[in-house]
Order: sequence, then C-alpha cells, then structure tokens
Amino acid sequence: MSPSAPASWIAKPLLMLGALLALAPFTPAAAALVGGALLALTLGNPLQALTRTWTHRLLPLAVVGLGADMNLRAVAKAGLHGLGYTALSLALVLALGLWLARWLKVDAEAGLLISVGTAICGGSAIAAVAPVIRAREQAISVALATVFLLNAAALVIFPPLGHAAGLSQDAFGLWSALAIHDTSSVVGAGLAYGPRALEVATTVKLARALWIVPLTLGLGWFLARRQPAAPDAPPVKKPWFIAGFLAMAALVTFVPALHAPGHLIAVTARRVLVLTLFLIGAGLSREAVRSVGLRPFLQGLLLWLAVGSLGLGAVKLGWLSVG
Repeated sequence: MSPSAPASWIAKPLLMLGALLALAPFTPAAAALVGGALLALTLGNPLQALTRTWTHRLLPLAVVGLGADMNLRAVAKAGLHGLGYTALSLALVLALGLWLARWLKVDAEAGLLISVGTAICGGSAIAAVAPVIRAREQAISVALATVFLLNAAALVIFPPLGHAAGLSQDAFGLWSALAIHDTSSVVGAGLAYGPRALEVATTVKLARALWIVPLTLGLGWFLARRQPAAPDAPPVKKPWFIAGFLAMAALVTFVPALHAPGHLIAVTARRVLVLTLFLIGAGLSREAVRSVGLRPFLQGLLLWLAVGSLGLGAVKLGWLSVG
C-alpha cells in the first residue's frame, strides 16, 4: 500500500531528519535500524527506490572504511583460525535449514534462500544465490523479509544478551559473527559492545562472507548439469568489498604514517554504517512483512535460535575462540 499524500509529505522530512540523526555520534546502531523500520511501517517510505540505492552504495563503503582501523595480521589470523569451524558450521546450518524447510513444508526456493541467508551473510547471500537458482520474486521477497526481521531483532538483543552471559569482547565478536545474519548488523552489534568486539566481529564475518563465492559457483555448477541457465539470467554478485576491506587494513598495517588518518576514516565509516542501518530499516514495507507467512518465518526463527544457542554454548565453553 502506497502512503497517502499527507503521510508522504510528513514522511519525507522525517526520513531526512532520521538520516541526519543517524550520523550523529550519540545515535546507537540499533536505534537507527528500529527508527527507520518504524517510520517505514507507520508512514511509509515515499523514497523507497532512493533509500534502496544508497543502502547498496553505502554498506560496502562503510565496510571498506572499517578496514582502516584494523590490523591485517590480526585479520589474517582470525580468518585462518576460523576456517575449519566456519566450513563445518556452514554445512551444518544449511543441512538443518533444508531439513526444517521440508519438515515445515516451506516452498523449496524460499527454504533454500532462508537457509543460505542464515548460514552466510543474510541479504547479501540471498541476493547472490537467487539468480543462480533462478528463484521467483515471491520466494526472494519472503526470504529477505524473514531474514531482515530476525536480523533487526538480533542487533537489538545481542549486546544485552552478551553482557548477561558475561562474554568478553573477543567472545561476543565471534558469537555475533556466527549467529547474526547480515554483515551490517554484525558490525553494528560489535560497535555497540566495544572496539575489540567490533574488530573480531567484522573480521570473522567477512571471512565467513567469502563463502558466498564457492557456494554460488557450486550451486551454479550443480543446477547447470540439470538445466542450462537462461541467457538473460542476472549475473551473480560477488562480495568485492571484502577485498577493499583487506586492502585498507594492509595499508594502515604496513604504512605507519597512515595510522592517524586511518582512524579518522574508520570513525567516519562507523557513522556511515549507522546511517546505512537506518536506510535498511526504512526499506522495510508492510507488504514485505505480510508476504512472509508463518511457515517460512518459523523456519528462519528456529534455525536462527539453533545457531545462536549452539554458538553461544560453544563460545562460553571455549570450544570456539579467536586465537
């Protein structure tokens, strides 16, 4: 349902005001995301196309900018250290997600996309896999809305849960990277918990996001053997921003003179990330919420609870660590 003319007239300046407040240093990441969603669901978003465009532009830039405050040696260590359990956890999450989809009788395409979005990195993974499996628009919308709702909830509740569980910043960063869907909310939760949590969460999540590439290639190869892709099929999106993050981290690690400007870039990137979260929230629509349906949402919820609970237990018991 499109917003009425009066609501649209009110919503536009409120969107602008919300974007400005998101850039203010006193605005938490969770408040920005929830504020954008509440605005979109109550008054509607008359600038839907514009906010979606800027979301796709700003999130990669924010992630690259965060690399300016990271140590590449620590990034490499965390990525290599987590290689084994990342591969194992991805396989287990995908298997559990597909089993839940069959058990709950969820549409096969939506069930696969929800599983992939939970296992790797939320909306980015869904966007990458959808053209490979030639998913219908309805299945894509259901998967994106399911993951978005759970992702938004995680950003709000994970930092308090981490404090209640007595997690160190290292432990929280690792847990959030394993259990929160989208890169944006993982980084937002780490930002709320502390600087070391932010570093660990960003590093581990980006290492995990790299699995988009082999997964999409593997699915493409498997499906191509069964049915050739249509000539007009959209190209697979690759997470090139990860390379930018690593390049930025390398520059500030090996060029000491760049430490101070790198810190300023990272501070700016954190505010851009909060603005991006506001725009992501503003991109939610009533139609998307209504399209989810009980069974796909239940699949996503059960899968997310399993991943979060098992991940928290493994981190608390010391089975998983960053070093």
